[in-house]
Amino acid sequence: MTHTIAITGLGIICSIGNDAPSVLDSLRKGESGIRRMKYLPSKHTHLPVGEVQLSNGEMKHMLGITSSEPMSRTALMGAIAVRQALAQAGIEDVSDKRIALISGTTVGGMDLTERYFERMKSDDSLLWLPQSNDCGDSTKEIAAIAGLNSAEVCTISTACSSALNSIILGSEMLRRDEADIVVAGGSEALSLFHLNGFNTLMILDKEQCRPFDDTRAGLNLGEGAAFVVLQRDTEGLAYVVGYGNRCDAFHQTASSENGEGAYLAMKDAMDMAGLTPDDIQYVNAHGTGTPNNDLSESAGLKRIFTESMPAVSSTKSFTGHTTSASGSIETVICVLAMQNGFIPANLGWKNQAFGAITPTMGAEGVELKNVICNSFGFGGNDSSMILSAEPHSFTDSKSATPQVEVVADVEISSVEELSQLREFVSPMESRRMGKLMKAAHLAALRALKAANVECPDAIVTATSRGMLETSMQFLDDMLNGGEELLKPTLFMQSTHNTLSSAIAIRTKCHGYNTTYSQGEESLQWAMRDAERLIATGKAQTVLVGLYDEVTPIFAEFAKRAGRQVPQELYARSIVLTRK
Repeated sequence: MTHTIAITGLGIICSIGNDAPSVLDSLRKGESGIRRMKYLPSKHTHLPVGEVQLSNGEMKHMLGITSSEPMSRTALMGAIAVRQALAQAGIEDVSDKRIALISGTTVGGMDLTERYFERMKSDDSLLWLPQSNDCGDSTKEIAAIAGLNSAEVCTISTACSSALNSIILGSEMLRRDEADIVVAGGSEALSLFHLNGFNTLMILDKEQCRPFDDTRAGLNLGEGAAFVVLQRDTEGLAYVVGYGNRCDAFHQTASSENGEGAYLAMKDAMDMAGLTPDDIQYVNAHGTGTPNNDLSESAGLKRIFTESMPAVSSTKSFTGHTTSASGSIETVICVLAMQNGFIPANLGWKNQAFGAITPTMGAEGVELKNVICNSFGFGGNDSSMILSAEPHSFTDSKSATPQVEVVADVEISSVEELSQLREFVSPMESRRMGKLMKAAHLAALRALKAANVECPDAIVTATSRGMLETSMQFLDDMLNGGEELLKPTLFMQSTHNTLSSAIAIRTKCHGYNTTYSQGEESLQWAMRDAERLIATGKAQTVLVGLYDEVTPIFAEFAKRAGRQVPQELYARSIVLTRK
């Protein structure tokens, strides 16, 4: 049987509008949402940002929430976008449907943690916060506010490619007939944590960003949320026809000179869709405005399109870089452009940069049949998706039964075992690793050795809290030492996909790479994904990892809250292959 995947509803809230019509209006008028900070209480007021122009209280009012309990902006923005998407799709009663909500985020409820962290240490009334405002819980909160209590809930945390990877996962679930309706996208609130983190990397521009321009000096951070409703075999606003997820496997925060990950992701998407470079009319580039990203992405684009470059623009000069939500925000922008026959401008571009593509300054009255949306994250997690105005049929892959075999399963559960990492890593390199990074490497490399696999086809990681030790150290330094003199190395290791990408860099794995962060369900989601990859022939060998740690202060929070104190350190790596 053949099927199609349709986008039947859109929801979006960002710095240029609180819904799709207002976002469309800003895009067509060329009005940027980059401005001075209004809600984020940072000392770095010289850094422009793309803030949603609503307070938390105003968003609660929009959602009909009367509770005075603190709620994260991530959950509030996400719920607004989900409700909008469901309304446009005409979905009200889902009691008889298999529905999934998949969200991408990195900071989750970090804005709440920052505000109440010191009080948590002594105020027992706030003990629910450190347990409940992580990545996975923010998605649960979005589901509850949006009325999707019966939905299967999943969170992907692959840094700035999170939301696009959520849409890719949703599309794969529909292809495998694992759901009737999928609501997929992402939500990310501005926080002091990631504003200061990006600032330590010295990649924030003090002016409005200028992607691909010769004078570009960095990105502007933004916030927002966007979700799309995905359904099979129905008329839609646009259709998902191809996608690719690849790892650059080059560096934790920099992209390769030849844009290998970007190139492979775009090529996979076009191969899946059965399209050629001449079939693409527009590319919504990742285009952050950093010197490194724009040259690397340009290299990837030139390798794909050679002499037939389509119109290319980055819309981050409108919205700011909304990090984990960027892939879904830009997906919605692409659908709006396709429906309304225009190409968004690459605001701020004036000067041609050596080695970079020449972006478009926008166009009206154009027919967009096929567009590519690029979304790239820290660790080289690169994803691309193709949207088409007309449906493309695909063969139902449900019949592909996964014949999967576990060929290695390695656990590390104590700090004492970490000294054995010297079998694979030099002492000098090991000294730069935190405990969980060491444990993840030791488990992964031992499992691959036992399976006689040098480089897996794909790496799928599960983690509830990521590298909690480095994240909490950065948070503590920021709250107690101020927003100056923070360590970039701590921030670089704070994203949940750090572990997965570090192993990819170590093994030179350019294959599929993703990270699930849904509490105790994280490993289940990772295993499902691995089995799906093998069943559909996208991978022969998959490395699955479950990596988590607990800091003393987190353990104290759990103990005082009367909850089970998680294990201090745990790493498990599983190698799966097709039988």
